[in-house]
Amino acid sequence: MKEGKTTKAAVLIGCRIHHDQKSASLFLHHHVQGAKRFVLGFVFLVLLVYNGAAVFYVHVPFFPAVNSPANFSSSSSEGKPGLHREEKKVKPSLPFRIVSLHALSETLPTTRFPSPVVPTTAAAIKRHGRKGHSLKWHVAKAIRKLEPRRGPPESRSGPEFTARIRDFFRSSDCNPRFFMTLISPSQDSLGDREIFAVESLFRTHRNACLVIVSNSMDSEPGRRLLKRFADRNFHIAAVKPNFAAAFRGTPAEIWFRELKSGRVRPGDVSLAQNLSNLLRLALLYKFGGIYLDTDVVVLRSFAGLRNAIGAQTVDLETGKWSRLNNAVLVFDRNHPLVYRFIEEFATTFDGSKWGHNGPYLVSRVVERVEGNSGYNFTVLPPPAFYPVDWSRISGLFQGPRDRIQSSWVRRKLERIKKESFAVHLWNRQSRDVEIEDGSVMNRIMMEYCIFCNSSSS
Repeated sequence: MKEGKTTKAAVLIGCRIHHDQKSASLFLHHHVQGAKRFVLGFVFLVLLVYNGAAVFYVHVPFFPAVNSPANFSSSSSEGKPGLHREEKKVKPSLPFRIVSLHALSETLPTTRFPSPVVPTTAAAIKRHGRKGHSLKWHVAKAIRKLEPRRGPPESRSGPEFTARIRDFFRSSDCNPRFFMTLISPSQDSLGDREIFAVESLFRTHRNACLVIVSNSMDSEPGRRLLKRFADRNFHIAAVKPNFAAAFRGTPAEIWFRELKSGRVRPGDVSLAQNLSNLLRLALLYKFGGIYLDTDVVVLRSFAGLRNAIGAQTVDLETGKWSRLNNAVLVFDRNHPLVYRFIEEFATTFDGSKWGHNGPYLVSRVVERVEGNSGYNFTVLPPPAFYPVDWSRISGLFQGPRDRIQSSWVRRKLERIKKESFAVHLWNRQSRDVEIEDGSVMNRIMMEYCIFCNSSSS
């Protein structure tokens, strides 16, 4: 009896020990799992804080605002807008700005000229250089890519730049005078379509003169490309750009000086594009004539045009133009409207808005002066130079698939030839579109080309 009680007590003690061990094991497992959850939660919290810092951050400007573009007074002793510069400070509207990651994910224009801020990270130092170059340095570097740095003295001298153009016009005894510009840091030359644009010009203006202001075309490869025109006795010349010489004596002179000094921000839009917008105005103001973009195909003589600009769009209700364009400009030398265009460029320059210094600029000025005395010019309707909107230009490159489309191509071509002096091809939208057989553009090329048929003259 006593032995049985002892055995029972031992069994109870063993069970109690086993229960205590199991409880201890469960307690330890519970605390380990709790520690894991705490660590994971802490890591998640750190990642959340880091992600929040990446999505929303505060940028406090450490540098004072840069002077605004030069402001030119509106009066002078000669009765023309003067060249007196009046400096103003641009004050930020807010002491800081909040930038969202969602906004940054949108497609934004590439910033070509970084602000002159000292880099603070390794990546920034690698991008901007160890010393952090100034805005003036970046602008000077960009201009050096657009203007010649080597070559004969006549290519680098300001007086020689204008003298070469003037001498070319005098020696050629030509009429009318045409200008094109090809301003590009990549030094691209004229492509096949641009060459065809030149062909169409001479096809419709046998005795015309054409000056192409371009660094790449005023070179040995460029001269070889243009030689076939000269061999057929067409008057054509390429001249390297000299912006200081071209802008001298106009409101653009001081603006360009301010740009090179770093007091004018070039903005996000290509500086080459904006300088091309200004250069065409300076050339027309100093020499007079006709400016054409290199993607404008000429269909008939400009002989009856004088001091004209073309509308790109019209208001369907009022019939009045709603936007002009600067791809085709026809103006006399020293025309007051061209002077106002240059003045508007210098006083309202904004390098961060596409079109602000080009099509929108001429639209703003014409809207202000239209109807005023002292300005003698004509606004031509869209069919004159822009018979097809940029959004529909690809239709001119598509060949017909059936009788209905063939009829449309025939009627469209007849209408364009009847109403238009030229066709702007909107190269930005059409450069990669193939010209199909039987299309409107295919038929225009066959009719207006010079080198496609050896019997053409």
